[in-house]
Amino acid sequence: MLFGAFSFLINMKLYGISGIGADERVYEGLSFNCEFVFIEWVKPYKSEYLKSYSARLSSIIDTTEDFGLIGVSFGGLVAIEIAKVLNPQLVILVSSIEVSSELSSLYKYIGKAKLNRLFPVQFYDLPRNIAKFLFGTKSSLLNQILDDTDLSFTKWAVNELLNWENEEKVNNVYRIHGTKDRLLKCPDKGSRTFIIKNGGHLTIIDQAKEVGDLVNLIVLSN
Repeated sequence: MLFGAFSFLINMKLYGISGIGADERVYEGLSFNCEFVFIEWVKPYKSEYLKSYSARLSSIIDTTEDFGLIGVSFGGLVAIEIAKVLNPQLVILVSSIEVSSELSSLYKYIGKAKLNRLFPVQFYDLPRNIAKFLFGTKSSLLNQILDDTDLSFTKWAVNELLNWENEEKVNNVYRIHGTKDRLLKCPDKGSRTFIIKNGGHLTIIDQAKEVGDLVNLIVLSN
């Protein structure tokens, strides 16, 4: 494989952040040609905002050496918040957004009206058939992840997503997004945006090899 031949040249740590309530399993189908370090979720403080939460997560990052960030879905928002402070060599967003204006009008309305706060935590335990439709996947891994999800964390994270306010763009952001993402709109194709045909919100699982090859290409180019 092409990337394998050059793997010894890639001297960078890539710190990974998963989606809401998910863990390192979303990355298990990817083969990285650099050192990959997964950042685990921690319990948010009461009334903690995403900015301060992201700063706490970033405490494990070694800024004395080259590093990049990769964030999936909600993890992309965290990656952006961290990048605004720590200035990584690159940021890779998978099925995520770069600025809050990319959120749909419906999401913004729900957040502004605080409708999501009316729902009990059990509301976020989606029926599995509905979850598979929304996430656009048939993978059994989704069920496993949902079964292990902390619903109180999910409720907090959804609120932070709906109310995210950020129009600041950071340097060296790359996008990987599926054309059939039902949760977050696929961005227009650009020089640093890679579109996965027919990919859903969990394209990192369903098209893992294609996503992994793109991640390695991005890291190699930096």
